[in-house]
Amino acid sequence: MSNPEQQRTKAEVFRALHGGPRTLLLPNVWDVASARVIQQAGLPALATTSAGVAFSVGYPDGEKIQRDEMLKMVARIASAVTVPVTADVEAGYGPKPEDAALTAEGVIEAGAVGMNLEDGTENPDHPLADLSLQLEKIAALREKAKRLGVPLVLNARTDVYLLSVGAAESRYDETVRRLSAFRGAGADCVFAPGVKDAATIARLVSDLRCPLNILAGPGSLSVGELEQLGVARVSLGSGPMRATLGLIRRMVEELKSTGTYKSIEGAPSHAEVNRLME
Repeated sequence: MSNPEQQRTKAEVFRALHGGPRTLLLPNVWDVASARVIQQAGLPALATTSAGVAFSVGYPDGEKIQRDEMLKMVARIASAVTVPVTADVEAGYGPKPEDAALTAEGVIEAGAVGMNLEDGTENPDHPLADLSLQLEKIAALREKAKRLGVPLVLNARTDVYLLSVGAAESRYDETVRRLSAFRGAGADCVFAPGVKDAATIARLVSDLRCPLNILAGPGSLSVGELEQLGVARVSLGSGPMRATLGLIRRMVEELKSTGTYKSIEGAPSHAEVNRLME
């Protein structure tokens, strides 16, 4: 873990990266190897993917992994890189504000300087947490971070669009209502996964007037287009980890069908990866 002064500095550096002029790119990582590769590419910060971490150790997504196991991987990643790390810690691992505060404390102890907090519940009958409870969670984790002396950068997420909550015509207003409230409660950045079209993204940037995170992937607007719309931060979620699994699947199919190895072309050499881990 970084010492408190270094961690405070990293937190402020990470917060400043949300202010432009360029969009902050966060192709999410799930282990030390992926983190080292992305740091080597020259990106100024890293984000973990909760789904990717969970998948890598044998759990489905959706808070099936325990808090301590998730934070153990965050700590390994944060200690293996020099850039700021922000941790995806799902909905905070527990229903109460105290749970979110405990998770924030764990994130800081792990050496990370930011965290995601989502409002999905995994309950199809009540897919989003009550707004008042979510605001209490934000207040609790903010207070915990303040007491620990690390200005944790909070990316507060609503799953209105991702989960298609409510009537289609009501989703925009509900998203703005929730994200505005999160910002008012102390979020540094707000996150609306599931939003892909330029018109809606532009409206969100204009109406929210704070840093906006967009989840990107195949079919999404390009980074250049998102930057022109004023998007502060672009992440890829579990996409990079799943793409790696896709490569393994193609490699195995090639091995079975033709007995050849072209899918492995372009891999870094054994010596290069060894050096990356030093």
